[in-house]
Amino acid sequence: MSKDSALTNLKLNPFDANVMVRFVGELNENLKFVEKTYNVKIFQNGDSLKIKGSKKNAELSADALIRLYETAGQGFEITKETLHLCTQESSDKNITQTTVIKTPKKSIIPRGINQKEYVNNIYNNEINFGIGPAGTGKTYLAVAAAVDALLNEKVERIVLIRPAVEAGEKLGFLPGDLSQKVDPYLRPLYDALYEMLGIDKTEKLLTRGSVEIAPLAYMRGRTLNNSFIIVDESQNTTKEQMKMILTRMGFNSYLVINGDLSQIDLPKTIKSGLSHAIEVVKDTKEIGFTYFSSVDVVRHPLVKKIIDAYKLFEEKIGK
Repeated sequence: MSKDSALTNLKLNPFDANVMVRFVGELNENLKFVEKTYNVKIFQNGDSLKIKGSKKNAELSADALIRLYETAGQGFEITKETLHLCTQESSDKNITQTTVIKTPKKSIIPRGINQKEYVNNIYNNEINFGIGPAGTGKTYLAVAAAVDALLNEKVERIVLIRPAVEAGEKLGFLPGDLSQKVDPYLRPLYDALYEMLGIDKTEKLLTRGSVEIAPLAYMRGRTLNNSFIIVDESQNTTKEQMKMILTRMGFNSYLVINGDLSQIDLPKTIKSGLSHAIEVVKDTKEIGFTYFSSVDVVRHPLVKKIIDAYKLFEEKIGK
């Protein structure tokens, strides 16, 4: 064993054969993933593991393995996404635990420091901003928190809003009325609801008005009481639209505003309402801000690298 090499012993408790099967994966593929990630060797004997590698990497891999075993013990399958998240989390031991968000179809576990901070902010502030790249879970976690609030009768309805501005596309050239034109842009919100509530439950809630998915244009002149309001893609709002959103909130309501300042589709002469709002209300107490980065991306690991590559390129050309 080299001078900086260490042998770490790990015992998995409570031992459960079915959990162990999910934990190690087919042909030990999950253990091999951890070995490759941290450049260690893992030796398994029943509920006991020996980890050989540098002291730091052995400790990090042990922490990741504990997280994986806990996840398997909760009945979740260990997917590539789970492996990526658990190994990512193990790099920081100061991550605070967050309550699992339970919805009818699945339980959602916030991952990483920023996701957990984001969820904590949502539960502790009436207005919250989630700012960062796509794939960091902003919309998905906000919808989960909204579903939780609705089903536990903390609010009477969920209102999901998205500006109908997308890269290079003009609504006027699309067929149909305004509702039909913007429906494709709202599809990610429908997908999240279907995954958490099921199609039938979602359609029933939409029919009776307990869930409303609407373009930003429909919000003018309204006051939203007893509502959980989520604004998605808010970087594509103007200053006037953002002010309108922030002043729509009524009594016993919660507002979550999500956006990615690197994906602004507005004309270059128009300042993003999101960036303007951050400047205006950043020092206002009782408003939460969570900033995500490529580190928080929960899609394929290559997405993180792509985001970093684009960021570096745009910095070079001075965008």
